[in-house]
Amino acid sequence: MTPARDISRLLEIMAALRTPKTGCPWDLEQTFATIAPYTIEEAYEVADAIARLDLDDLRDELGDLLLQVVFHARLAQEQGAFDFADVVEAITTKLIRRHPHVFGDARELTSEAVTNLWHDIKAQEKAEKAAKAEQAGRPPRDAARAATLADVPVALPALTRALKLQQKAAKVGFDWNDPKAVLAKIREEADEIEAALDAGDKVDAGAEAGDLLFAVVNLARHLDADPEGVLRATNQKFERRFASIERALAARGKEPAQATLAEMDALWDAAKAAEKAAARN
Repeated sequence: MTPARDISRLLEIMAALRTPKTGCPWDLEQTFATIAPYTIEEAYEVADAIARLDLDDLRDELGDLLLQVVFHARLAQEQGAFDFADVVEAITTKLIRRHPHVFGDARELTSEAVTNLWHDIKAQEKAEKAAKAEQAGRPPRDAARAATLADVPVALPALTRALKLQQKAAKVGFDWNDPKAVLAKIREEADEIEAALDAGDKVDAGAEAGDLLFAVVNLARHLDADPEGVLRATNQKFERRFASIERALAARGKEPAQATLAEMDALWDAAKAAEKAAARN
């Protein structure tokens, strides 16, 4: 079987991998549940390639993500639920329905009006799904969750989900009006962590750390910063500066485990100062 630019070849390859006896043993063992973590991982790989402005890598990572869609569709086809064509039909139907300003009568809308229209249409779709579930005698998928927040997926990464929960709550007026008020909340949460530590209660301190993280996401939102994006940038900065520490220690004939914390702190500060100096030049 040879490579091709046609999606049908990818579907054929996936079918071959999942064919009993002649397919791939690993692929044949997989289920929706076992593949789901890879789907999430590939989405992050796409985001990473975008952050690095590496379009060659982005092409490859988008292919990996597409494979995840094809894999899930194949699993569903084997169960008689739906196939890849049904997935394509569902998304094209949704896009046409949610863009009446492009494919329908609504015209010359502002970006804000388009966003509001999108949310209105999503709300209509949700109501229709709930009505169908009720007619079928099934409880709505989000019956036990707050109605305002019900369409925020539970499986999202925690930072992203915190952001979306806050955005939803803000739309109905449950929000601060000033980033400094959020900063005060962060200080309050930090004080509660300190109190829990003073009391020797690490469990409570851990729970309060979760509240602190939620508040920090809120501050990022008020600063129009994506918490996943800024944390990813900070992770990269940490890796870059720690690599500088390793190089400096290697020049002294040492590994990090052989250095003192004070020595590594000094090298960290030197790396930080060098980055700031380079940024000014």
